[in-house]
Amino acid sequence: MKKIIEINKLEFRYPRQAKLLSDLSLTLKTGQIHGLLGKNGEGKSTLLKLISGLLFPIKGKIDVLGFDPCKRNPRMLQDIFFLPEEMPESTLSIDKFETVYSPFYPAFSSSTLYKYMSEFTLDPHTLNISELSYGQKKKFYIAFGLATKAKLILMDEPTNGLDIPSKGQFRRMVDSAIDDKCCIVISTHQVLDLDNLINNIIIMNDHEIIFSEPTEKITQKLKFRIAENHEPDETIIYSEDTLRGHYQVCENKDGEDSKLDVELLFNAVISDHHRIKELFN
Repeated sequence: MKKIIEINKLEFRYPRQAKLLSDLSLTLKTGQIHGLLGKNGEGKSTLLKLISGLLFPIKGKIDVLGFDPCKRNPRMLQDIFFLPEEMPESTLSIDKFETVYSPFYPAFSSSTLYKYMSEFTLDPHTLNISELSYGQKKKFYIAFGLATKAKLILMDEPTNGLDIPSKGQFRRMVDSAIDDKCCIVISTHQVLDLDNLINNIIIMNDHEIIFSEPTEKITQKLKFRIAENHEPDETIIYSEDTLRGHYQVCENKDGEDSKLDVELLFNAVISDHHRIKELFN
């Protein structure tokens, strides 16, 4: 795996507003699907725009594919695809859109585009993209983005507007698209949509990154379980009471295997990130 993004002590604010990102550092590598998780308003979308060069930091350094994204070098841009939450409007047909935009991406695969469109049951002969529903537009841009075969694919809330079957298809597509030369970053506040997909989890809270760990290490350090009784246990980091029992995140002192629960992990990190940080360090 190669380093593809390196952010060091990044700061950003919008004009006449309080600082949105402060002292933010992050390193991401290829071969991984990174889940950028956080509540609305944490700065996830802003961070993706900074990485892609659409916004400029007030302090700190960002290195993307060996380039400063602020300079928008064409050699960098041909290896980045950014799908924003608010999709661009287009009056082009699907065929015309491919003709106009695919040349920007040297590794673009037309066969991959139409394969993914078929899986999403999209009509490739759609005369006007603007005629598609919100969910259908989202499917098209996801398919196009994955077909670019860019080294860095950034997606902001990609599952918004997708129905349940389409979310499953989305996970399968992303999983099939990743390789050791590619890095995919998916920003969302709907953590359940990324279950069993991501292999590195990044959590933002209070406009800072408070957690960034591979899923393999998470299940080594933490144990996820359902307990019938809420008995005192010093290994318990976080617990939720439900009708099925007590959902708990515990220190994995005995090396027991358990299934990662992304939503439970997110709540545990937000609840007591200092203890979890100490555990992982």
